[in-house]
Amino acid sequence: MTTRSPGNPGLSTAGSSSTARTDRGYSTSYTVEQSPEEVFAAILEVRAWWTGQVEGRTDEVGAEFSYRHPPQHYSLQRVVELEPGRRVVWRVTDSHLSFISEPGEWTGSEIVFDIIPAAGGTELRFTHVGLVPDVECFDACSTAWLHYVNGSLHSLITTGAGLPDPW
Repeated sequence: MTTRSPGNPGLSTAGSSSTARTDRGYSTSYTVEQSPEEVFAAILEVRAWWTGQVEGRTDEVGAEFSYRHPPQHYSLQRVVELEPGRRVVWRVTDSHLSFISEPGEWTGSEIVFDIIPAAGGTELRFTHVGLVPDVECFDACSTAWLHYVNGSLHSLITTGAGLPDPW
Protein backbone atom coordinates (compact mmCIF):
# COMPACT_ATOMS: atom_id res chain seq x y z
CA MET A 1 0.00 0.00 0.00
CA THR A 2 1.28 3.47 -0.89
CA THR A 3 0.40 6.45 1.26
CA ARG A 4 1.08 10.16 0.91
CA SER A 5 3.05 11.84 3.65
CA PRO A 6 0.80 14.55 5.12
CA GLY A 7 3.69 16.98 5.56
CA ASN A 8 5.01 16.48 2.04
CA PRO A 9 2.47 15.73 -0.70
CA GLY A 10 5.30 14.69 -3.05
CA LEU A 11 6.47 11.94 -0.71
CA SER A 12 5.09 8.44 -1.06
CA THR A 13 5.76 5.72 1.46
CA ALA A 14 5.30 2.01 1.06
CA GLY A 15 6.40 -0.16 3.95
CA SER A 16 10.03 0.63 4.76
CA SER A 17 10.79 2.40 1.49
CA SER A 18 9.80 5.76 0.09
CA THR A 19 10.05 7.62 -3.18
CA ALA A 20 9.99 11.38 -3.49
CA ARG A 21 10.16 14.01 -6.20
CA THR A 22 12.14 16.92 -4.81
CA ASP A 23 13.39 20.24 -6.14
CA ARG A 24 16.89 18.80 -6.20
CA GLY A 25 16.23 15.61 -8.10
CA TYR A 26 14.65 12.20 -8.06
CA SER A 27 15.04 10.54 -4.65
CA THR A 28 14.20 7.20 -3.13
CA SER A 29 15.19 5.48 0.11
CA TYR A 30 14.78 2.28 2.07
CA THR A 31 16.12 0.51 5.12
CA VAL A 32 17.83 -2.90 5.14
CA GLU A 33 19.17 -5.12 7.93
CA GLN A 34 22.71 -5.10 6.52
CA SER A 35 25.53 -2.91 7.86
CA PRO A 36 26.60 0.40 6.28
CA GLU A 37 29.79 -1.33 5.12
CA GLU A 38 27.78 -4.05 3.33
CA VAL A 39 25.55 -1.44 1.64
CA PHE A 40 28.62 0.56 0.55
CA ALA A 41 30.27 -2.57 -0.90
CA ALA A 42 27.12 -3.46 -2.86
CA ILE A 43 26.86 0.04 -4.38
CA LEU A 44 30.44 -0.27 -5.64
CA GLU A 45 29.54 -3.54 -7.40
CA VAL A 46 27.85 -1.53 -10.17
CA ARG A 47 28.01 -4.40 -12.70
CA ALA A 48 25.97 -6.60 -10.34
CA TRP A 49 22.96 -4.26 -10.08
CA TRP A 50 22.97 -1.66 -12.92
CA THR A 51 22.20 -3.98 -15.83
CA GLY A 52 24.02 -2.95 -18.98
CA GLN A 53 27.60 -2.60 -20.10
CA VAL A 54 29.77 -1.03 -17.39
CA GLU A 55 33.40 -0.30 -18.25
CA GLY A 56 35.98 1.25 -15.95
CA ARG A 57 36.63 1.51 -12.22
CA THR A 58 33.85 2.37 -9.79
CA ASP A 59 35.81 2.10 -6.53
CA GLU A 60 38.27 5.00 -6.56
CA VAL A 61 37.83 8.78 -6.38
CA GLY A 62 38.69 10.29 -9.76
CA ALA A 63 38.01 7.05 -11.62
CA GLU A 64 35.58 7.12 -14.54
CA PHE A 65 33.26 4.45 -15.79
CA SER A 66 30.83 4.28 -18.67
CA TYR A 67 27.38 2.78 -18.67
CA ARG A 68 25.79 1.61 -21.91
CA HIS A 69 22.37 0.16 -22.48
CA PRO A 70 22.23 0.11 -26.29
CA PRO A 71 20.68 1.70 -28.15
CA GLN A 72 18.99 4.11 -25.74
CA HIS A 73 21.50 5.03 -23.01
CA TYR A 74 25.16 6.01 -22.73
CA SER A 75 26.65 7.91 -19.80
CA LEU A 76 30.12 8.53 -18.41
CA GLN A 77 30.41 8.91 -14.63
CA ARG A 78 33.33 10.23 -12.59
CA VAL A 79 33.57 9.04 -8.99
CA VAL A 80 33.78 12.31 -7.04
CA GLU A 81 33.15 11.10 -3.46
CA LEU A 82 33.73 7.80 -1.68
CA GLU A 83 33.28 7.69 2.08
CA PRO A 84 33.32 4.02 3.11
CA GLY A 85 30.10 3.08 4.85
CA ARG A 86 28.70 6.64 4.39
CA ARG A 87 28.49 8.09 0.87
CA VAL A 88 29.11 7.54 -2.86
CA VAL A 89 28.78 10.33 -5.44
CA TRP A 90 29.17 10.11 -9.21
CA ARG A 91 29.18 13.15 -11.52
CA VAL A 92 27.86 12.49 -15.03
CA THR A 93 30.45 14.06 -17.36
CA ASP A 94 28.90 12.93 -20.66
CA SER A 95 25.61 11.37 -21.69
CA HIS A 96 23.54 10.43 -24.69
CA LEU A 97 19.94 9.33 -24.18
CA SER A 98 18.60 8.49 -27.65
CA PHE A 99 14.92 8.55 -26.65
CA ILE A 100 14.69 12.29 -25.82
CA SER A 101 15.12 15.53 -27.78
CA GLU A 102 18.08 16.72 -25.62
CA PRO A 103 20.27 13.59 -25.50
CA GLY A 104 22.81 15.18 -23.13
CA GLU A 105 20.23 15.83 -20.42
CA TRP A 106 22.13 13.85 -17.76
CA THR A 107 25.45 15.64 -18.38
CA GLY A 108 26.39 17.65 -15.29
CA SER A 109 23.98 15.84 -12.98
CA GLU A 110 25.09 13.90 -9.90
CA ILE A 111 24.11 10.46 -8.66
CA VAL A 112 24.30 10.31 -4.86
CA PHE A 113 24.07 7.38 -2.44
CA ASP A 114 23.88 8.37 1.23
CA ILE A 115 24.28 5.51 3.72
CA ILE A 116 22.88 6.17 7.19
CA PRO A 117 23.05 3.83 10.19
CA ALA A 118 19.50 3.04 11.36
CA ALA A 119 17.96 0.98 14.14
CA GLY A 120 18.61 -2.64 13.22
CA GLY A 121 20.39 -1.86 9.95
CA THR A 122 21.07 0.83 7.40
CA GLU A 123 19.07 3.39 5.44
CA LEU A 124 20.09 3.97 1.82
CA ARG A 125 19.07 7.36 0.40
CA PHE A 126 19.50 7.68 -3.35
CA THR A 127 19.23 11.00 -5.21
CA HIS A 128 19.83 11.74 -8.89
CA VAL A 129 20.47 15.48 -8.53
CA GLY A 130 19.20 17.25 -11.62
CA LEU A 131 16.67 14.58 -12.59
CA VAL A 132 13.63 16.75 -11.87
CA PRO A 133 10.04 16.48 -13.14
CA ASP A 134 10.51 19.21 -15.75
CA VAL A 135 13.27 17.34 -17.65
CA GLU A 136 12.14 15.18 -20.55
CA CYS A 137 13.56 11.87 -19.32
CA PHE A 138 12.13 12.20 -15.78
CA ASP A 139 9.34 9.63 -16.18
CA ALA A 140 11.41 6.99 -17.99
CA CYS A 141 14.57 7.58 -15.96
CA SER A 142 12.85 7.65 -12.55
CA THR A 143 11.07 4.39 -13.47
CA ALA A 144 14.43 2.86 -14.39
CA TRP A 145 16.06 4.08 -11.16
CA LEU A 146 13.15 2.62 -9.19
CA HIS A 147 13.97 -0.77 -10.73
CA TYR A 148 17.75 -0.48 -10.39
CA VAL A 149 17.94 1.07 -6.90
CA ASN A 150 14.81 -0.22 -5.14
CA GLY A 151 14.78 -3.55 -6.98
CA SER A 152 18.17 -4.70 -8.22
CA LEU A 153 20.50 -2.95 -5.73
CA HIS A 154 18.14 -3.77 -2.84
CA SER A 155 18.24 -7.42 -3.90
CA LEU A 156 22.04 -7.36 -4.16
CA ILE A 157 22.30 -5.90 -0.66
CA THR A 158 19.81 -8.29 0.95
CA THR A 159 20.36 -11.54 -1.01
CA GLY A 160 23.76 -11.17 -2.69
CA ALA A 161 22.26 -11.17 -6.21
CA GLY A 162 21.05 -8.24 -8.32
CA LEU A 163 17.97 -8.52 -10.51
CA PRO A 164 18.08 -8.86 -14.28
CA ASP A 165 17.03 -5.92 -16.42
CA PRO A 166 13.34 -6.09 -17.39
CA TRP A 167 13.93 -3.99 -20.51
